[in-house]
Amino acid sequence: MYNTIDKLFKNHDISDKELTDLITSAEYDDYLFEKADIVRKKHYGNSVYVRGLIEISNYCKNNCYYCGIRAENSLVERYRLLPDEILKCCETGYSLGFRTFVLQGGEDIYYNDDVVCSIISDIKASFSGCAVTLSLGEKSYLSYSRFFEAGADRYLLRHETADNDHYRLLHPQSMDPDNRKKCLFDLKKIGFQTGAGFMVGSPFQKTGNIISDIRFLKTLNPEMIGIGPFISHKNTPFGNYENGSVQLTLRIIALVRLMFPDALIPATTALGTMLDDGRERGIKAGANVVMPNLSPQDCRKKYEIYQNKLYSGEESAQALLKLRKKISSIGYTVSMERGDHKPENSLT
Repeated sequence: MYNTIDKLFKNHDISDKELTDLITSAEYDDYLFEKADIVRKKHYGNSVYVRGLIEISNYCKNNCYYCGIRAENSLVERYRLLPDEILKCCETGYSLGFRTFVLQGGEDIYYNDDVVCSIISDIKASFSGCAVTLSLGEKSYLSYSRFFEAGADRYLLRHETADNDHYRLLHPQSMDPDNRKKCLFDLKKIGFQTGAGFMVGSPFQKTGNIISDIRFLKTLNPEMIGIGPFISHKNTPFGNYENGSVQLTLRIIALVRLMFPDALIPATTALGTMLDDGRERGIKAGANVVMPNLSPQDCRKKYEIYQNKLYSGEESAQALLKLRKKISSIGYTVSMERGDHKPENSLT
């Protein structure tokens, strides 16, 4: 198996059978993580890029079976940030040195194209040198184009599972897996730095589904790839399902780093929710992005897409200081730069 990892390290790809063998065995994780770390350092050094996450709304029109803010969850205390409140979050983040803001939310119909474009334009005008990332779900090609023209730089849209049959087990019939994939290709075509990704250990997931996810990513070739463990939420149809494995998630992160050497890969909040040092472990396995929360204090617990989401209750400045210390303690350095994608061919 060491030879297989060496082959992946050199060629950035292996056969489905070889991938299956690596995914299903924990015996070689240390060597896998070591190789992933070498590849990440080749492209991004010891830098861990910090993005300021602003969860703008927990209203959502969709009913994904795994999500705590699904439309049919009547127990959610809903909130929505108005444009001025979003800009205030950016102002706080900018004063702390953040140069990327990630606007994430459910598919909230309040945020029509005009509202979103106005927010993007105001952020770009008010905070020089900043990147704007959106994570607002499925939109039309025209909507994505308008966001890009308004100044948005990146768009995150995790595909969650590339297998259509598996997708339909996780989502209502009103949601179309082919449309979600189409959105990702639209984003790439328009020129966004595009992020896709999937849950590890989601209900009904098999190793073959993970292989399909990786092959879909190979076809899409996104600039950003988000991999996180499934964590159940009690007020969803999957409330009693077992959570995904942290160790398997770390293994997939390492495999993805070796297969996509230049990708921006976050150490997700979900990892930090499942283990105190989960995000640090994600970094050591090949991740190079973290996203501290800049949302207003009274909103952070309300954006609960899964159970017991990591929440420190600290002000942004204090949380950033602790994050710096944690990342430094494992031999890496927080970078407040925009942290744009660096294509593989830019190193040659």
